[in-house]
Amino acid sequence: MVTNDRHDTFTAFGSSAQPRLALAPGQSARAVLNGGWWPHSWDPAAELPGLVAEVVERYGPIRRLMLNSHTWDPCFDRFVVGTGTVHIRWFSSADPGLLSVITEAGDQLNLLIVPPDTPAAAARAALDKAADPANALHATAILATVLPPAP
Repeated sequence: MVTNDRHDTFTAFGSSAQPRLALAPGQSARAVLNGGWWPHSWDPAAELPGLVAEVVERYGPIRRLMLNSHTWDPCFDRFVVGTGTVHIRWFSSADPGLLSVITEAGDQLNLLIVPPDTPAAAARAALDKAADPANALHATAILATVLPPAP
């Protein structure tokens, strides 16, 4: 029997790159997403601290992030940022184009993840769509409309 008693913790000291993030102006009962994020890379240690800092500024402390374990390298399961610890849950079945954020208040925010190598014009269009309070498209559908089809 193999057990994973991994308790890897990463302490974030900030990121040199400003997160490319678009958040909806408010909550909408119709919207599927609360905004979008265009990371500079797929490195969670480089990308997540800046994102969390921006989201905390808008929504308050964060309890948990949920991400796809095949898209990101699940090298740690929590990190310390500012005065709080953010737990990360890695799921192989999670939508690779979606980041779910659970706040300390128990609210769930769903953010589109635009792949880092996306051309700027397409990425901006995806971020704008994801942050539109009238948007009813899921992350996969938005990405399909702005990204070229895979060969």
